Amino acid sequence: MDETGRDKPGAESRPAGTRHTTSRRASRAGTRRATAPQAHQETDGPAETVTASGNGAPGDSIPDAADLSQKMAEIARQSQRLVADFIQRQAPENGVGLANTLGIGIAFLEMTARMLSDPSRLVQAQLSLWNDYLTLWQRTAQRFLGGETEPLIEPPAGDRRFRDAAWTDNTLFDFIKQSYLLTARWMQKTVREVEGIDERTARKVDFYTRQFVDALAPSNFLLTNPEALRATIESRGENLLNGLKNLLEDLERGKGHLTIKMTDMEAFRIGQNIAVTPGKVIYQNDLMQLLQYEPTTEKAKHRPLLIIPPWINKFYILDLRPNNSFIRWAVSQGQTVFVISWVNPDERLAAKTFTDYMLKGPLAALDAIAAATGEREANVIGYCLGGTLLASTLAYMAAKRDNRIKSATYFVAMVDFAEAGELSVFIDEEQLSALEERMNARGYLEGHDMATTFNMLRANDLIWSFVVNNYLLG
Repeated sequence: MDETGRDKPGAESRPAGTRHTTSRRASRAGTRRATAPQAHQETDGPAETVTASGNGAPGDSIPDAADLSQKMAEIARQSQRLVADFIQRQAPENGVGLANTLGIGIAFLEMTARMLSDPSRLVQAQLSLWNDYLTLWQRTAQRFLGGETEPLIEPPAGDRRFRDAAWTDNTLFDFIKQSYLLTARWMQKTVREVEGIDERTARKVDFYTRQFVDALAPSNFLLTNPEALRATIESRGENLLNGLKNLLEDLERGKGHLTIKMTDMEAFRIGQNIAVTPGKVIYQNDLMQLLQYEPTTEKAKHRPLLIIPPWINKFYILDLRPNNSFIRWAVSQGQTVFVISWVNPDERLAAKTFTDYMLKGPLAALDAIAAATGEREANVIGYCLGGTLLASTLAYMAAKRDNRIKSATYFVAMVDFAEAGELSVFIDEEQLSALEERMNARGYLEGHDMATTFNMLRANDLIWSFVVNNYLLG
């Protein structure tokens, strides 16, 4: 979901009698050479790591003083405006992402009480950590004296935080790295072994302990990140100036919330370098637009295919690029493909319910498909939450003896939420009640709340790597 309002419809053709005006180009959009649908565009594209740039070599000239002064003045003006805007908008915060901070605090209080009830176990854990530190100090001293030693602990396979060679080759940074890894392992092991707390609380404590541990990684700080230090020396600090500018821009774009930039916001254009499969809008209501993609084969399959994406993604989630586009592949197999494009919700949709999404989503789409093709039956794919919606729709249709859906396929979709994995951290009764209060206050869920929640599931890849790239490396 997104906090923005409904995007402007694109330049595709629409059926006569719709309430929305169309572009003059709409008369050309119904052909097979029509541009890709522009429904509910956003400027965001697939997340890609932002590479560091602009770091000069050691022999480069000193940065121009006037240019540096101008940059500092711009940053000062932007900072002043952001602070004033933040104070004006400030309201009591209820959580981080979907999480409720009060619920987190209660979980840690319970864990602490259980831990202190058995002090001997805590002392044993402390002694174990102290022994590890003694061994590390001995091996580090041996390395400083020119000896060869084996590392006491190594990062997990795939951990990209310590991929710079200095983390291994430099004795000091190797000591910092291993000290952090030992402490992180000790903290997580200690909280996991606390006895007497229920599984739900234990899972919550373990999850947020990991968030804390990830945030304190030495790679996230300038003075303990060899790559950032090297970039600072080579660019004479220009990387930090660029990083501050990036930070202020992210705060400004998030209207006081830190919205970390994960890609070039100007790099993607719908119908040009993303979502290029030709299609058109054939139907719309206040919750969605229905897009049609014609088959590229001489003969078409008899029964059309309907795709229901989740309402937290855009319609082109399965049509990002030609070489990995499911929609492009489907039309090349003779399928007539229809895709629902959900509206970005705002306060005008506050009264809409799950039932509305079913009636005005897949069921309305089936009616529109029949009107466009003359085919009553359809094969349907549900992607993520779209699959959850599809399963509920099938149950409703079965009760109504409606057999228009002849096959149902699910892409990474959950139907039974009894075991939701780490997402269950956010969906206990207390946090759901707090979330409902936040949503009732504005009528919809802010997009950055959902984004923060999913980023926390893979914090090192989706949060801290971008903090390092954007703010430390600039």
